[in-house]
Amino acid sequence: QVQLAESGGGLVQPGGSLRLVCAASGFFNYYAVTWFHQAPGKDRKAVLCISRGGEPLDYADSVKGRFAVSRDNAKKAAYLQMDDLKPEDTGVYYCAALSNGVCSGYVADYRTWGQGTQVAVSS
Repeated sequence: QVQLAESGGGLVQPGGSLRLVCAASGFFNYYAVTWFHQAPGKDRKAVLCISRGGEPLDYADSVKGRFAVSRDNAKKAAYLQMDDLKPEDTGVYYCAALSNGVCSGYVADYRTWGQGTQVAVSS
């Protein structure tokens, strides 16, 4: 099993950038990792996933060309690079891991979650 911890959130102006980190313990290399976004008052939604093999998969049209997912198995970490941030990107970002190594965009498929990191995009 793995445990996850996100970091890197904060307050940023529109057009700015943040890099979120999902630090893991355990057998991280076997897991797929998905980043989820929960906007205030909204349901949690999948944004980007990276499979066990390192293949990215995007779930949100709104972040195409602006966000990118990556992983470093040696460091047991996954990353969400967020560029050209917009106010609608505000919310809590969670990373979640799936032990079969295959990406899924469904919240219900995940049992392993981090505590979340807050991102606020405002001028």
